[in-house]
Amino acid sequence: MATFGLTEYADASPEVREVYDDIMATRKTDYINNFWKALAAHPETLRRTWQSIKQVMAPGALDPLTKELIYLAVSATNQCAYCMASHSAGALAKGATKEMLGEVLAVVGMANETNALAGGFQVEIDERFKTHP
Repeated sequence: MATFGLTEYADASPEVREVYDDIMATRKTDYINNFWKALAAHPETLRRTWQSIKQVMAPGALDPLTKELIYLAVSATNQCAYCMASHSAGALAKGATKEMLGEVLAVVGMANETNALAGGFQVEIDERFKTHP
């Protein structure tokens, strides 16, 4: 259960409804997921987080599918079950396959393992890795 409960659209303040309406318009849906409903307990956080997500996840140098896959990878590392579910669904909706999701998670697992090994063995950074073209 969410710490402060979930705010349904019908029970939302005008300020929260404004954000909910923007979420639904931007995502072309009639659904507000539980993440946003939970954040609605603090409208300032809801608005700020939505504006940031909308900006960061918009198409740019990286396409929306790549951004969803990165979000999934970070969520897996942080063990956020909600975000893993949400961004797996988002990636699938943007064209990812189950095989792609499995490969992303395999890379995450390998990166976490080798990161721990490099940190544990205190591996010095190669000089050639310190300069970028």
